[in-house]
Amino acid sequence: MKEPTKPQPGYSKKKLWKFLTVLGPGLTTGAADDDPSGIATYSQTGAQFGYGQLWTALFMLPFMTAVQEACARIGLVTGKGIAAVVKIHYNKTVLYSVVALVVVANTINIGADIGAMASAAQLLVPLPFAAITLFFTGTILLLEIFTNYKVYSRILKWLALALLSYPITVFLVHQPWLTVLKASIIPHIEFNFQFLFIITGVLGTTISPYMFFWEASQEIEDQAEKHLKKGAVVRPVNRRDISRMRIDNNVGMVISEITTWCIILVAATVLHGGGIKDVKTAADAAKALEPLVKSFPHAGYLAKLIFSIGIIGLGMLAIPVLSGSAAYAVAEALSWKASLNLKLNRARGFYGVIIVATLIGLLINFIGIDPVKALVYAAVLNGVAAVPLLFLVARIARNKDIMGTFRSGPLSNILLWVTFVAMGTAAIAMFFTF
Repeated sequence: MKEPTKPQPGYSKKKLWKFLTVLGPGLTTGAADDDPSGIATYSQTGAQFGYGQLWTALFMLPFMTAVQEACARIGLVTGKGIAAVVKIHYNKTVLYSVVALVVVANTINIGADIGAMASAAQLLVPLPFAAITLFFTGTILLLEIFTNYKVYSRILKWLALALLSYPITVFLVHQPWLTVLKASIIPHIEFNFQFLFIITGVLGTTISPYMFFWEASQEIEDQAEKHLKKGAVVRPVNRRDISRMRIDNNVGMVISEITTWCIILVAATVLHGGGIKDVKTAADAAKALEPLVKSFPHAGYLAKLIFSIGIIGLGMLAIPVLSGSAAYAVAEALSWKASLNLKLNRARGFYGVIIVATLIGLLINFIGIDPVKALVYAAVLNGVAAVPLLFLVARIARNKDIMGTFRSGPLSNILLWVTFVAMGTAAIAMFFTF
């Protein structure tokens, strides 16, 4: 009898490397989803409602995955971004409305993220808020305009590892696991403005318009770069490409939602359980991580250090995604050249939008809005803006004339339309209970 063939030495490493090379736009989008706005919103819901909204992380995962898969598939199959597809198949009113929604929501989100980064940095260094915001804004713009984004994002992904502090803290703090399990799988809803306001923010910071545009455009760039490396002509998309994209997208969204669940849980146990029921400052949010370093001297400072590194690292990863997705939308609508791999002199309009959106975001921090509240308001705005965009994404993804054989199947269709209805209902209910 023939003996089974044993795997050759290094076979497992090759499989792992092959798997890692598949990861790209989906992983980056998932990481950017847990930006400062996300951390603030998840911390706020945990502090304010305890385990009351813990179920949202599990319930949002299939819907978030389906939405991002549809956006990535649109970009991959058509070779065009969301705005470019809307431009071809819808009238100008729809096109400009879509672009305006994205630009406004992203610009406000950029401002909130810059403010959060500055507030987090102030926990460590006693410098003026204005000086820190200017430093971060200048650094981000220089890196985004003059550095290849793939190199830049590779560096920042290491900073994003600070988010692991939340999963670690989950298991360092005593948790009422039976209560946590029930809260994670059984929805709890309160029909009052505060609850619906925060849940709209949770939905909005998880299923955000900027992610739709970013992942679609990055699939195009990723595909073009692979063919350029091989010296090949860009060919039509095949099922292998779609399969690769889905693996990348699924991994990115799962990581994102595990992190979301951990942030809400840590905030519920540590903050809500400790009597902090309103996150008013970055220092309040940082207290959630104190159990991680409680056995060390200066535990409070160490917690602030870990929290600040996470906020700053993820902010520097997310702000280019926010400004970049706004720039893709405007450039596609106006038929400008658009690519983060192009030099400034070859894509002036595209980079111009990035610069203007980032600078307006910076100015938002000087009109007297509290940075932490701004993050939550930005998340709620995203939750409202996502509703009409989801309607368009669902229609485009199932359109045979646009997507051909890669149009949405029954499961994708159901998930997309349920997401549209759920987010629309949450937004309407929030306004109704105001």
